[in-house]
Amino acid sequence: MYSSGMFINGEWVEAASGKTDEIENPANEEIVGTVPRAAKEDVDRAVEAAREAFEDGRWSDLGPGERGAVLTKMGELVEEKAEELSRLEVLQGGKTMKLAADGDVPMTADQFKYFGGIARVLGGAATGEYLPGYTSSLRREPVGVVAQVTPWNYPIMMAVWKLGPALAAGNTVVIKPAPWTPFTTLEIARIAHEAGMPAGVLNVVTGRGQEVGEPLVSHPDIDMVALTGSVETATRIMQVAAPTVKRLHFELGGKAPFIVYEDADIEAAAQGAVAGSFINTGQDCTAAARIYVQRPIWDEFIARVSDLTATVRLGDPMERTTDMGPLINKDQQDRVLGFIDRAQQQGAKVLIGGGVPEGYDKGYWVEPTLISGADQRSEIVQHEVFGPVPTFLPFETEDEVLAKANDVTYGLAASVWTRDTFKSLRAAKALRFGTIWINDHLPLSPEMPHGGFKQSGFGKDMSMQSLEEYTITKHVMAELSGVPRKDWYYVVFGDE
Repeated sequence: MYSSGMFINGEWVEAASGKTDEIENPANEEIVGTVPRAAKEDVDRAVEAAREAFEDGRWSDLGPGERGAVLTKMGELVEEKAEELSRLEVLQGGKTMKLAADGDVPMTADQFKYFGGIARVLGGAATGEYLPGYTSSLRREPVGVVAQVTPWNYPIMMAVWKLGPALAAGNTVVIKPAPWTPFTTLEIARIAHEAGMPAGVLNVVTGRGQEVGEPLVSHPDIDMVALTGSVETATRIMQVAAPTVKRLHFELGGKAPFIVYEDADIEAAAQGAVAGSFINTGQDCTAAARIYVQRPIWDEFIARVSDLTATVRLGDPMERTTDMGPLINKDQQDRVLGFIDRAQQQGAKVLIGGGVPEGYDKGYWVEPTLISGADQRSEIVQHEVFGPVPTFLPFETEDEVLAKANDVTYGLAASVWTRDTFKSLRAAKALRFGTIWINDHLPLSPEMPHGGFKQSGFGKDMSMQSLEEYTITKHVMAELSGVPRKDWYYVVFGDE
C-alpha cells in the first residue's frame, strides 16, 4: 500500500484538513494507496514557498550549469529507481508494464538529462547598436512561479515535460498531478530532494480539480499556468486566470488522422494502425483515431488490421505479456462505451469489439474496437474518444482526404503512409497539425518540439522551444556617451 504526504517547501506534509484520498487500481478496483486531499490552505502554503524560493534567488541565481547538474542527477536517479517507478505507474494508472518500463520511465530519465544539458544553452543575445550612441542586449529570464497541472494518462512523463524546461530556466513550480495518478509525481519530488534541489523550488499538491486546481491556477502569486489536459479544463483555466493576466501554456486533446494511401506498405501501415490506436488503451492525445484508407486497398487493409487486433492481449498490466490494460476509471469506461453505442445508433458498424471483454467484470475494461461506416460529421469522428476505438473511413483522392483530415477542431498530430515522397511532403504542408509523421505514428524525441494547433492548445513541450516558453525577454539599453544632456531631450527642454 502506497502512502505519502505532499511535498511543500522541502518537507512532507499532510493536508491542513487531515483529509486523504484513496487511490484505486483501475485493473481490479482495489485500493492501492492514500495521499492527502489538499484544499486552498495547502495551495497557499505551496505557492508561498515557491514565491519565496523564487524571490530570494536560491534557484534562479544559480548558474545554469548548477541547475543542469541537479536535473541531470534527477535523470540518473530515475534510472536507478526505474523498477519501482514503473510498478507505481502500472499500479495507479493501469498501463502495461511494457509501456511503463520500456517507454515512459526511460523517456523520463532521458528528458531530465536533456533539460539538464540545455540549461547551459539558454542565454540572451548582444544585439548591437540599433540607435546611435546606445548598445542593446537581450536577457532571457525565468517567468517566476509556475503552476503545472498534469494528466493521468502519462503521469511521470508529463511531469518531466512540464518540470524539465520550467526548472532548467530557473522558475519555481507548484505541480498538481491528476487525482487518480499522484504516486510517481510525488516520487519525482523525492528524487529532486535527493538530487539537491533547494527547498521550495518544486512543490507537489495532491487533490481534486475544484478544491486544488482552481485555487492554484487563480492564485495571484502564480505567474504562469501550464496544463496537459482537456479543452474543457483549459477553458476553465483561461476564465479563472484572466483577472491576473497569467501566461498560459496548453497541450490539449487530439483526434489524429492516420492517412493510408494506396501505394503504402500495407503491412507496415496495418501494424502502425494497431499500435497507434491501442497504445495506453487509446488514452493518448496523439493516438491514431481517424484512419483514412484509400479505396483500392480498403478491403485488404481492414482485413489485416482486424487480424492484428484479434491478437491484442488483455490481462494483468503487471505482466509483460499484456498488450492492453484498462481505462483509468468508471467514468472513462462509461464515456467510451457511450461513444460506441451512439456511433452505432448513428449508422456506424462495429467490426471488432465494442463492449466489456468477457471475464473482466472487475476494473474498467473495454475491448479493442474497430468502427467503420461513420459519417465525417458524426460525433465519433469529430470528438476525442480517449479509448481503444479507432474509426476507419475510406477516401478516393488526395485533396479529399487532406480536407477531411483537417476537418476537426483539433490539431495535435497526424501521420501519412505512402511510398511517394512528393505526396508525403504535400500532405505535411497541408495538414494543420503540430506533429506530422511519415510512415510511422507516435515516436517523439526530446530534441523536437511537441504541441498543437487550433483547440489542441498552444505552446510547445520538449526541445529548446519549451525552455523558451518558460522565459521572458528583457531588453537592456545602455547609453554610451556619458553626457548629462542627451540629444533627444530637446522634445522636453526645447532647442537650447
